[in-house]
Amino acid sequence: MRRIVTFGEVMLRLKSPGFERLFQSSLLEVTFGGGEANVAISLANFGFDVAFCTALPKNIIGNACERELKKWGVDTSLIIHNEGRMGAYYLENGANQRPSIVVYDRSYSAISIAKPGDIDWEKVFNNAEWFHITGITPAISESAMELSFEAVKKAREKGVTISCDFNFRSKLWKYGKAATDVMPELVKYVDYGIANEEDCQKSMGIKVDVEVESGMFDTEKYRVLSEKALKIFPNLKAIAITLRESTSADINGWSGCMNDKENFYLSKKYEIKDIVDRVGGGDAFAAGLIYGLNTYENKQQALEFAVAASCLKHSILGDFNKVSISEVEKLIGGDVSGRIQR
Repeated sequence: MRRIVTFGEVMLRLKSPGFERLFQSSLLEVTFGGGEANVAISLANFGFDVAFCTALPKNIIGNACERELKKWGVDTSLIIHNEGRMGAYYLENGANQRPSIVVYDRSYSAISIAKPGDIDWEKVFNNAEWFHITGITPAISESAMELSFEAVKKAREKGVTISCDFNFRSKLWKYGKAATDVMPELVKYVDYGIANEEDCQKSMGIKVDVEVESGMFDTEKYRVLSEKALKIFPNLKAIAITLRESTSADINGWSGCMNDKENFYLSKKYEIKDIVDRVGGGDAFAAGLIYGLNTYENKQQALEFAVAASCLKHSILGDFNKVSISEVEKLIGGDVSGRIQR
């Protein structure tokens, strides 16, 4: 079984109930979530040996978070404990033409103040074969950015395969550097890139004629976008791009593409209606792709698994994609009826 390590921040997720506006009532639903932790839980659910590396405060909130990760089969032995607090984000679920809203509260979190040298990367990558990071972690703070570079450099030195979800977050990057100052340098250490069109343009500075705000697109332009990314970053073995057509907060078209320098792959498209929760959909795609690349010889199959897994995530409340391999495979096989299973 392949050993996979992910690294980043896991946060308290504070969501207004149902489709209420934030603080419309006095209640907030409290769970945990964060890009790299979401990927770890998905991969553990798919049967991989997965460890999540982060820094958490040594208090009852950090302890509860570790218990939650362990509950889903994630190895927490690489987590360090230091000063700082638990980062958090507030979520208001969108509906119809009203978009979802995310408010971050991450300043002075344990991972944001962790410094280079705080994490024993030799221990982290002992027996590891795959490492996953995102563009969120280097956006949190300058020291988290430095830790991210420490991580990818050590992973490269140890011969570990590296995947990175470029993940542009406009509400982060507040410490004096822009995403385009950092991410292109980080991606030079990466084997497999994962992104959407906004990530490619606003995080990596890769410019093509693709409209990122309209929610509609021409897939041929994504062939051009992926080819340009692979030319700029020749170290990349492949880049996968999620394709979301947003009709409203409740209705999305969902598909993906991948370019491995030899072929351009395009997945089937799913029409997702009555979305329950789209937060974590990209992480579900990343986890599905990592599973697929480590399971199938055919990259088309890997892409189809990633898209189907992330499609199912839209039906699940919370950050974590709590689906099985068999459920994903049934969807790939055409079982889209949603009929009760008895």
